[in-house]
Amino acid sequence: MTKWAIQQVLASARADADRGREPPPGDVLLARAAGLAARQSFGLTRVINATGVLLHTGLGRAPLPDAAARAAARAGRSYGDLEVDRETGERGKRTTRAEHLLVALTGAEAALVVNNNAAAVLLVLAGLARRKEVLVSRGEMIEIGGEFRLPDIMASSGTKLVEVGTTNRTRVADYRAALSARTGLILKVHPSNYRVVGFAQTPPAAELAALAAKSGVPFAHDIGSGLLDRFPGVPKEEPAATEALAEGADVVCFSGDKLLGGPQAGIVLGKRTAMERLRRNPLARAVRVDKMQIAALEAVLRLYATEGRGAIPIWRMLEAPASDLRERARRIAAMFEGAGATRSEAVVGGGSVPGYGIPSWAVALPAVKPERFAARLRTGNPSVFCRVEEESLLFDLRTVEPEDDERLTRAIRYALQQG
Repeated sequence: MTKWAIQQVLASARADADRGREPPPGDVLLARAAGLAARQSFGLTRVINATGVLLHTGLGRAPLPDAAARAAARAGRSYGDLEVDRETGERGKRTTRAEHLLVALTGAEAALVVNNNAAAVLLVLAGLARRKEVLVSRGEMIEIGGEFRLPDIMASSGTKLVEVGTTNRTRVADYRAALSARTGLILKVHPSNYRVVGFAQTPPAAELAALAAKSGVPFAHDIGSGLLDRFPGVPKEEPAATEALAEGADVVCFSGDKLLGGPQAGIVLGKRTAMERLRRNPLARAVRVDKMQIAALEAVLRLYATEGRGAIPIWRMLEAPASDLRERARRIAAMFEGAGATRSEAVVGGGSVPGYGIPSWAVALPAVKPERFAARLRTGNPSVFCRVEEESLLFDLRTVEPEDDERLTRAIRYALQQG
């Protein structure tokens, strides 16, 4: 495995050199090879996220509550009543309990759970508008991570894209002018990774819902990040599921592993008639969740219902007082010569709340060759991911749980000794 890892890293470095890129130093190449070998040998590795990006896609987005992790483990290591009604002994639906919780928490008529939000959008398009036209604002023609573009999803679903308005300004009149007998759906999409400011306009969802209802076509709202309700401190530009439903959307879809704070999942809420059409679509089986996903999601939703968002790790991090982070940063910085506590700015990440920073505190550690030091930290045990700014490493504590402070300190000390 080590030989294979070295070969892969060297091949990548040679390819970079052929493209005119300066190859990294030997110790960085060795660190990459060691990391690759470790990942292949030991699988998914736990890391300390000190980047200040709360929903870091590369690091797995939202950390699960302990109750959800235990539920997933139980589901994985034993048989369970996944698709059987224990009273009758007959076959049931695997997502029934989660869907009941979603209905209770949001007031939706019905709910459906699939394996991610891209699958949810694909199912909505194919189930409600196949072989028909779908109206979407040009300002919402998004590309999410991995070069995954909305037009590509629409093409795969068998629907025809009709762009309305302009990149920065779209009005209800633009949708009205584009409506025809071929229209199957009006779709509103949360911009996710960017925010249009300045000379910009987009129609409120309620107005689009009213237009769709008057025209006899369904209205779907992809809110993206999974904000369940209007919680304090979240910018109004970030749509909430309860609000989208109240504004009249026939279908609302979002991710389970972002602001909801659960496992990877795609959640669809809405009118009962629309949900039944989606359930009957053959794609519904292809995009269903497995037993560990649904067990974790059920546990997260139960926490919302019984203890509130304070029981969800991502919300604990988001709402941690800056004063607490400052004291932790000062305590850790005092252990290392030249280090200091400094103000920082964290971000939600994962396509959520784009353009907004969160006041935070970090440990700033000067380094002669910070990129090399960061590589040692990433390949250490525990593995630590941080930011490199100018000639310092920044360890943002908003994304580090307090119980991990000792492990973070130990990792930094070990990396310093190695250097």
